[in-house]
Amino acid sequence: MALHQLSLSLQFGHLTDASTHRAALPRHKVVRCIRHALEADAEITVRIVDAEEGQALNRDYRGKDYATNVLTFDYASEPMVMADLVLCAPVVAAEAKQLRKPLADHYAHLLVHGTLHAQGWDHETGDEDAEAMEAREIEILAGLGLKNPYR
Repeated sequence: MALHQLSLSLQFGHLTDASTHRAALPRHKVVRCIRHALEADAEITVRIVDAEEGQALNRDYRGKDYATNVLTFDYASEPMVMADLVLCAPVVAAEAKQLRKPLADHYAHLLVHGTLHAQGWDHETGDEDAEAMEAREIEILAGLGLKNPYR
């Protein structure tokens, strides 16, 4: 399987523990995770935010007044994927701790998850779609040498 081209902008918002999140997200690993999930060439911005920014974006764009782990803003899927992935650092860190997973592994899962959303995959449209998306995530993560995140 040939990997697709990726133009990546990796941004870190105002984080109190930015060094922890920067260490878990070296640029080459972010590129690797996203490229393995791509089905076309892409221009993607990944922004790591604090809880306040994450909550504001989720509230303003989804009508849900809480910070969530990843938000995907998809602008185009053909001929090139164009999207913003916003990951909320404190939510991701809390989930990784609760799941007893390394922070970098949880970020990898969410980068793959968000990249699939940017290409039209959706787990909120029914059980069959959720199962298909989960299976695709597991397959991509295995290709990255990571365990099934749903176990």
